[in-house]
Amino acid sequence: MLNRFLLFLALLLFPATVSAQGLVSAAEPRAAEAGREILREGGSAADAEMAMMLALTVVEPQSSGIGGGGFLLYQEARTGKLSTIDGRETAPAGATPRLFLGPDGKPLPFIQAFPGGYSVGVPGNIALLAMVHKKWGKLPWASLFEPAIRLADQGFAISPRLAESIAGASRLWKDFPATRQLYTDANGQPLRAGTTLRNPALAATLRKLAAAGPEAFYQGEVGQSISAAVAGSARNPTQLAAADLAGYRARERAPVCGRYRGYRICGMGPPSSGAVTILQILGMIERFDLKSWGPRDPRSWHVIAEAMKLAYADREKWLGDRDFVAVPLKGLIDPAYLRRRSQLIAPDKSLGHYEAGIPPGAPPRTAAVSGEVSGTTHFVAVDRAGDIATMTSTVEGPFGSQLLASGFVLNNELTDFSFAPEVGGAPVANRVQPGKRPLSSMSPTIVYDARGKPVLALGSAGGKRIIMHVAKTLIGALDFGLPVQDAIALPNIYFSNTATLVEQGTFLSEMSSALARIDGLVVSSQLPSKVNAAQRTPTGWRGAADPRVDGVSLQE
Repeated sequence: MLNRFLLFLALLLFPATVSAQGLVSAAEPRAAEAGREILREGGSAADAEMAMMLALTVVEPQSSGIGGGGFLLYQEARTGKLSTIDGRETAPAGATPRLFLGPDGKPLPFIQAFPGGYSVGVPGNIALLAMVHKKWGKLPWASLFEPAIRLADQGFAISPRLAESIAGASRLWKDFPATRQLYTDANGQPLRAGTTLRNPALAATLRKLAAAGPEAFYQGEVGQSISAAVAGSARNPTQLAAADLAGYRARERAPVCGRYRGYRICGMGPPSSGAVTILQILGMIERFDLKSWGPRDPRSWHVIAEAMKLAYADREKWLGDRDFVAVPLKGLIDPAYLRRRSQLIAPDKSLGHYEAGIPPGAPPRTAAVSGEVSGTTHFVAVDRAGDIATMTSTVEGPFGSQLLASGFVLNNELTDFSFAPEVGGAPVANRVQPGKRPLSSMSPTIVYDARGKPVLALGSAGGKRIIMHVAKTLIGALDFGLPVQDAIALPNIYFSNTATLVEQGTFLSEMSSALARIDGLVVSSQLPSKVNAAQRTPTGWRGAADPRVDGVSLQE
């Protein structure tokens, strides 16, 4: 009886630090099951998160895996400390600012730039895994690999979404025989949904890493296979040397946090643009009464669209890898600066022209457009102790560079750099440089209530749209008061050079005529997302997954 009373008292006093049951949420059911398996074996949220990252290498190869990189937020229940880990890929030593310029000195078309060696950055996910496991892991290193090895060995039924990605990318595989061999049948046709896919080469790689540790990835046979694939590519061959791999390090960085309507919202700092841009959007809309207007009022979406366009203008000009360029980080999220930017937004008409502002502490800088293809994946884990892990992981576009090494897809992350190194004679913040990490939109996020207790953990896939998918979900939960599952399901919104884009087949698309009267040109468009989240409720943590894809959340 005394034990029950003490448990009740702990739940009453510390509702966010005690979780009756762990959970996982991922965009692929088999990856989520891998995470749940690890939780049931006594693993921490870190262990479950890393097991899902490894499993996604097998079952969602078009989106993420050990051949790419990612960003992770980790909230410790015992200490209350929030940590952020940067496992973003780096440009090899041989990469120069002219990497993506053609013989005429002009930027290459993206279709020419991304397939093959030019676009491959040094993968960061294994180094991130090693750091995360050392800091917060409970289970043995090798245990985290077991679900992924089993999936690669025994095979799995190809999902409709993976089959669609295979069919789309297979048009490029004439010059990529290893990828073509793995993902097409004996007649060279793309593997169909329901087909069992086995990847013995990847299973062997995972066994090596499980037995020998992270060094086996960045050195030895696996590292050599990465260098050989990049140098031997039939498209855009280049050098990714042994020294590039051996010298890679994941970085722990300070989180970027800001306040919104009494909540504290934290995310990843540069080279991610996610937290800064989300906080800018929220900071600019905070003076508007979205709660009263609600999600069915065109004014809500007009204000969101205006703030989005202003924030993205700042993103293109000011953000990049802080190890290489000066980023006015504090100035960009300074409340006074955001209030000035917000004054540009009128509730009844469109601004029409969106330029970057000049935040406090800003150096001379020119703007340029960075490229980021819609891909990626996100996953969340919460353990019984209340530790929270939220990670976005990517190989960039579908099947990355289209190159395989030791059974896994190599990223095309370097195409996230701005192709033009200068504009008007001034250097671009996100230009290619050796050892530099390209700007990213990945936005793993944790939200804290007024008492400092975590109440939401989320993130998304979607290239540069990631920021908006996360911001929209936050607005749905914090402004409109929706459960996070319903907030995820709200229509997506984005923009092009000439129009506001709204998700077709939704109430926002039906509202487009009314929205256009105050926002200008509005176009219905396909705006897919893959949001995964966890939310603290009065009865404990609950997971959520985007209804647009086949993701799931699973209780331990």
